Amino acid sequence: MTAKRPTALIADDEPLLRTSLARLLEVAWPELEVVAQARNGREAVAQFEASQPDICFLDVHMPGLSGIEAARRIGSRAHLVFVTAYDKYAVQAFEQRAIDYLVKPLDPARLADTVTRLKGRLRATGPLAGAEALIEQLAAHLERKAASEPLRWIHASIGEALRVIPVEEIDFLRSDEKYTLIAWRGDGGRPGEALIRTPLKDLVDQLDAARFVQVHRSVVVNRHAISHVTRGANETAQIHLKGRAEVLPVSRSYLHLFRQM
Repeated sequence: MTAKRPTALIADDEPLLRTSLARLLEVAWPELEVVAQARNGREAVAQFEASQPDICFLDVHMPGLSGIEAARRIGSRAHLVFVTAYDKYAVQAFEQRAIDYLVKPLDPARLADTVTRLKGRLRATGPLAGAEALIEQLAAHLERKAASEPLRWIHASIGEALRVIPVEEIDFLRSDEKYTLIAWRGDGGRPGEALIRTPLKDLVDQLDAARFVQVHRSVVVNRHAISHVTRGANETAQIHLKGRAEVLPVSRSYLHLFRQM
């Protein structure tokens, strides 16, 4: 009798990361069948209910419903692996628990360790007992840290590569229909741009308020990137950036930030 192949679900709002993890799993665990992929937490829960995979790889930060919230709904019905951007507090939280984690950008050696642990758990009686309690402890820990720690990294897919952008290198963020344009100054001070799917309104509260300021409903700018500000017509203004040709609008609602002009 042929043994049942283990199955998995991958949930991440970045298609490149979903594809990358699936390819790495093909190498690290050829017997594993990825039966579903999801773009957000709501899709992850729906796909889980439909396919009942043995393992769920859940990105911690997804729009709409986060990986932690999706894990709360899945509970102990599957083995859970959280995928997180590098954050020492998050890593410390996961290292103290039996639930596994992976750090972006994904490292094949770290994934191999995770696969070894998952194989051992699948040979046991079933998913981790008490997973719900562990998820709640992790959620409380991460939510406390999120409230006190500003965002440090933003991940953006550029072609076939995943760019890890330090937030302090970002000059400005601008809404672009369903996306957010990230403009940063990277290697050697060269300007770079990328689009991410996270709405600007979801990023504003995560940014360091001492460094970033919203100047328009669709624009947030790094104070350190501002060269000078010129007053415009009808109680508006324009921001000129260091080393960039872009001129950013300041709407009437935010003009008070530059009253000393």
